[in-house]
Amino acid sequence: MLLVWTKFLVCACLIGLAGPVLTRNADIIARRTGVSRSWIGLFLLATATSLPELLTGVSAVAAAGAPNIAVGDALGSCVFNLVLLVFLDAMHREAPMYSRMDPSHILTAGFGIILIGFVGASVLLGNADVAPGLFHVGISSLVVLVVYFIAMRSVFVYEGRRPPLALAPDENPHVTLRMAVTRYLAAAVLVVGAGAWLPFVGLEIAEVMGWGTTFVGTLLIAGATSLPELVVTISALRLGSLDMAIANLLGSNLFDALVIAIDDLAYVKGPLLSQVSPVHAVTAFAAVIMSGIVIVSLLYRPASRFRGTIGWTSLSLLVMYFASTYAVYLYGGL
Repeated sequence: MLLVWTKFLVCACLIGLAGPVLTRNADIIARRTGVSRSWIGLFLLATATSLPELLTGVSAVAAAGAPNIAVGDALGSCVFNLVLLVFLDAMHREAPMYSRMDPSHILTAGFGIILIGFVGASVLLGNADVAPGLFHVGISSLVVLVVYFIAMRSVFVYEGRRPPLALAPDENPHVTLRMAVTRYLAAAVLVVGAGAWLPFVGLEIAEVMGWGTTFVGTLLIAGATSLPELVVTISALRLGSLDMAIANLLGSNLFDALVIAIDDLAYVKGPLLSQVSPVHAVTAFAAVIMSGIVIVSLLYRPASRFRGTIGWTSLSLLVMYFASTYAVYLYGGL
């Protein structure tokens, strides 16, 4: 038992170490190219910090034979990413975070609801054997692929219409664009290596602890593969870029939905979402509800805090997270 938990901690530490490197160099890339920080957070940071979910999912379905860990990891990461907004809110002491967030994040959160909600519905339909497939791939995965690229193009076009925001003084004037890209890629490789190892460690933990693979994938593996989002988000906030941090989290949810579609392509035994526990739909719909709460807050822009700590929005996100986690714990062995 000690050995398997040591392996898990090694994976988690390797993933966590790359976070600040990714953030610093993504910020430098934004400065050197003139691209908005929100777009950098949505595309570069969200893609890099979601690489563990991608590698974990592909390894889980193609090598470890654990589809529940793959789907649980991706959907669990969506919920975990939204919980990270609570940590951001607690750290953002200048003013309630939700009153300072750029309304442009509504577009990303809205596409997240579409993609994650569609995945949740596809899980239920797949378990009822009514979801169509094309060869070994579910039609739902092909739809997710198309909608994801529509979402990315829509956000890019929207950001291009907005006037550029003023940036703080450059703290790394000596770092060239080429150096920043090289360091960014090196950190991403470190994340990829640890992510590929995680599903095998997860299966060992499930066997040693007697836990269901659905629960392990949704809570434990999802938490570990979301460590880059946590570290990168905190690093972005310390750089003074709240919107880059938010874009990273919401963009990661879009990428995690794409990860499920890629996992389906790698899973050759049939449509992936018809081979997993229906309990995953609970996680998917929890992420949809939490994304809806974020959208309401972006429009309403609440300015009060619960006992001076976090906003009521964050408190609602926490309640939803613990409720869904408890449900998955109860029925995750299905």
